[in-house]
Amino acid sequence: MNNTRYKQAQDLILKSTKKQTGIIRLKEAEAGKIDTTLHENALTNLIKSEEFIYKSLPHHNLSKEEATEYTKYLIAIRDNINSQLANFKVIEEEVEEVNLSDLTSEILFITTKNNFKKILKKIGIDVQKIIVADMPLVLEDMKQINPKIPDAALKGISKKIEHIHNDIQRKIESNNPKKIIVIGEHDINGELLSKRAQEQYNATSYLVDNLKEITDLEIKNIIED
Repeated sequence: MNNTRYKQAQDLILKSTKKQTGIIRLKEAEAGKIDTTLHENALTNLIKSEEFIYKSLPHHNLSKEEATEYTKYLIAIRDNINSQLANFKVIEEEVEEVNLSDLTSEILFITTKNNFKKILKKIGIDVQKIIVADMPLVLEDMKQINPKIPDAALKGISKKIEHIHNDIQRKIESNNPKKIIVIGEHDINGELLSKRAQEQYNATSYLVDNLKEITDLEIKNIIED
C-alpha cells in the first residue's frame, strides 16, 4: 500500500471509532484472530473510493449521485473496520437489529436448494418471497452439471424447468418485485443459475462459499447495494 492509501486507511480507522462527542474511545486490544475477509473488503472498498479522487479532479466536487456512491464505499469500509476492531475488543460493536421481513417485502429471491430456502427463512425472509430453482433455468446447462445424464432423462427435466419458470413468472406477477436476487453458493449450480437469471429476469446475484454463515446484515447490505 502506498503512503497516500496508508494515510487514508489511518484516517478512516480514526473516524470509524469517533463517538458523537468527537472523543475516540479505544480499549486496549485483546488477543484475537484477524478476519482476512474483513481486511480485504476494507482495502477493496478503499481502492474503489479512491477512484473518485481522480475522477473529481481538479476540485474534487461530487454530484449527488456520485456522492451517494462514494459514501457507500466509506460506510462499507467503516463497517469492516469496526467489525475488525471489535474482534480484538478495541471497540464494542453495536448490534444492528434488522427486520428482514419488511426490508425484503419487495424482493424476490431465487436459490438452488430447499436447505438454502430454510436458511433464508430462519434469518427472517418470508418464504413466499423465495423460489427454489433446483434445476437449471436452461436445459442445455444440465449437461454441464451432469455430463453423463442420458438424453431420455432430459424430457422430464425439461418439464421441471418449465415449472420453475412458471413459478417465477407467477411470483413476479403477484408480487411485482422491485428486485430479483439469486442467493447461492460458489458451485456450478449457483453460477449457472446466476448467469441465466441475469439473462432472463435481469436478476442480481450474491454467491458465497458457505450460505449457512450468511447473516441478516449481509442480506441488508445485498438489498441496499
